[in-house]
Amino acid sequence: MSKLSLLSLAAIFFVALNSTAWSAQTGPPNVLIIMADDCTYNDLPLYGGRNAKTPNLDQLAQSGLTFNRAFLAAAMCQPCRAELYSGRYPMSNGCTWNHSASLNDLETMPQLLGKLGYRVGIAGKVHVGPPKTFPFESVDGFDGNCVRDPTKAHEIAAAANFMTRSDDPFCLVVALVEPHVPWVMGDASAYPPNKIDLPQNIADTAETRRAFGRYLAEITYMDGQVGELLQTLELSGKSEDTLVLFTSEQGSQFPGNKWTNYNTGVHTALIARWPGVIEPGNRTDALVQYADVLPTLLDVAGSKPTEHGLDGSSFLNVLKGQTNEHRKFVYGVHNNVPEGPPYPIRSITDGQYHYIRNLTPENLYIEKHLMGINGNGKLNNLYWQTWVFESWNNEEAYRLIQRYQHRPAEELYDLQSDPHEMNNLIGSESLAVKKGELSAELDRWLIEQGDPGIDQDTHETHKAAKSGQHRYRTKAAQKPTAGR
Repeated sequence: MSKLSLLSLAAIFFVALNSTAWSAQTGPPNVLIIMADDCTYNDLPLYGGRNAKTPNLDQLAQSGLTFNRAFLAAAMCQPCRAELYSGRYPMSNGCTWNHSASLNDLETMPQLLGKLGYRVGIAGKVHVGPPKTFPFESVDGFDGNCVRDPTKAHEIAAAANFMTRSDDPFCLVVALVEPHVPWVMGDASAYPPNKIDLPQNIADTAETRRAFGRYLAEITYMDGQVGELLQTLELSGKSEDTLVLFTSEQGSQFPGNKWTNYNTGVHTALIARWPGVIEPGNRTDALVQYADVLPTLLDVAGSKPTEHGLDGSSFLNVLKGQTNEHRKFVYGVHNNVPEGPPYPIRSITDGQYHYIRNLTPENLYIEKHLMGINGNGKLNNLYWQTWVFESWNNEEAYRLIQRYQHRPAEELYDLQSDPHEMNNLIGSESLAVKKGELSAELDRWLIEQGDPGIDQDTHETHKAAKSGQHRYRTKAAQKPTAGR
């Protein structure tokens, strides 16, 4: 029998005899966080995706807990990672724009878990700063450049060494760069354009289908890396003592996903596996946000997360199956600079109804990467141009262009029946009370966060934040956040 088979047999034996194995462990568990890059949550079969093949993620879900309602505050790479690693919302940690920086006097995942005896490392894409705020140990083996063509071949040895070189618990983040553009990895021939079932919010043109096939190929390529990492963890002998978290980050670089507050931008996949603690094969409707992950890890490690002034709160009881509820609301922000002209957006959801407030609806929404024509189209993909070119006789493409670029002051959607948010219910009399509840709670949160609204999304504020001279600083960083 192979070593892997023996380990698998041992895992089955361990789980069978230890329904409360956490208390039987000699210390806090290891943590392995695997993050995809720009992967729309409901393009995954686990969340209803009808195209991508993800056998490793499917298997991980069968052995763990799938969160149906996990969100991040900002659907851009740097702000969402800063939220995840700091346990604080964008205004609270200072990173409210892409390609900027967090405040330099915060304690984040490396420091807080380090004080509890953890070795905290990161492999792959980092995209947070400054280093003083996020002093991860650098772990080699995975490409950190999300726009390289092609992605560097990954090597698993450094991650394996990090897992096994010490008996001290580890927290390892492996931040993959797929399926971020350019979509050049994986086997696109496995996804013939004419066989693809496009989502409702994606216009149907020939170029879009070709691009979507390449994107799906990168999802499958990413899934393969997930499988390798889980196998490496198994071979390390530490799988039974490790909490594994997989997340898909924000939505993909198709109009209406990344760089928006729409559900397909801020809704993320989240799977948790922890043998002996998490009951395999379950799903939960508990509402969680990226800011809750670090408090949960602190709780898991035996610390009191409420002592650290974080915005998030621990969902350990959800992992243990003791409750199917966590938050009342999750919150979203978007500042378009430097990804395009200013277009600030704020949003809130209770898990079913999603309220979006566009602060400058009179402006045209423009995202430079989608609409640019520089280069060969691998980064500024050419499908958007085909939407525009074909809109004269493609009514659906024209409608989706209008949806993307001309937005009303307020939007309200029922995520349960309309996850792609095609039907704006803001004028519904039957939902007037719900709209008022969400609007009032959003106002409360924005005041608490010290969010200046329109004045936040300017070239001046982004430039100041990028240099570490944050123009706006809120006292919210020093106090816990309500709304849970």
